Amino acid sequence: MASLAGGLRHLRCHGQLMKPQWQQALAIRPRIAPKMGVRQMTVESNGPTRSANTPTSTEPITLPFVGVHHARQVPTSPSYFTREPRFNDLYIRLTQLLNKYHRLPTLPANEAPTLPWMKVDQIRQQLGEPVKSSHFAKMIRVGKRLNLIDPSLRPNEIDIVLRQLTRNIDPYVNNIRPITIDKFGRAIGVGKRKESTARAFVVEGTGEVLVNGKPLNEIFGRVHDRESALWALTATQRMDKYNVWALVRGGGTTGQAEALTLAVAKALLVHEPALKPALRKAGCITRDPRTVERKKHGRVKARKSPAWVKR
Repeated sequence: MASLAGGLRHLRCHGQLMKPQWQQALAIRPRIAPKMGVRQMTVESNGPTRSANTPTSTEPITLPFVGVHHARQVPTSPSYFTREPRFNDLYIRLTQLLNKYHRLPTLPANEAPTLPWMKVDQIRQQLGEPVKSSHFAKMIRVGKRLNLIDPSLRPNEIDIVLRQLTRNIDPYVNNIRPITIDKFGRAIGVGKRKESTARAFVVEGTGEVLVNGKPLNEIFGRVHDRESALWALTATQRMDKYNVWALVRGGGTTGQAEALTLAVAKALLVHEPALKPALRKAGCITRDPRTVERKKHGRVKARKSPAWVKR
């Protein structure tokens, strides 16, 4: 059936071409022969020579799409189309080194060389990319794992990559500056709790206390908060020996009161370092790291779930 249909189609086309109007159009249409420069050679005894009527030059034949590459150019970096290409390249390089040298012997964490790791803001400024904190933390974990490799066996390429994650400082010289008493006889202590920050100026006096330029009972309405703010002086029985002038910012009254406890305790240690065991036993010089847990996706609060309804 297919061959029969093809034959009928051929007959119909042939019949259309045999009509007078098509024959007339084909007769009028000019026929242009292509000009191709062809050299004619004559063979003689001395060798091939050009004939007199042979053109001396040939016309160039232009072919379509010559020199056009239709294939897409492949970027050299696999992270070219990502939001953080330079950061991703660095992270990929670290993971490749870890996969390559993870069998090398390592040192305990307390014996590994100390490196001044960069902060997330510094890596953002260096790379010029909006690096996420979670991504930066993953990269630092890989870098710390590479830092545990024994320095005597560590390849040089690991040291080169780790230098890109460290600051140009000496970690053994970068010590905390000790608190001193200024020319006015004040010792300044800083304390934090939750979202609150307190800065206390402790000087020898008669027991006066001002917080943000106001008396203590105007800032902290609860008795528990007032006791917490001066717990360092109460625990060491120094209420009538020092004056306190403090500045508190952020958070609520409870956070500000507990931040002030730490600030006063630090300043009190400058005046009397021998009180450190008593202050530590009273819990005044320990920073409380507890904060409000973040809200989770799909939950009402940090852990509270919405009410389940069957229908």
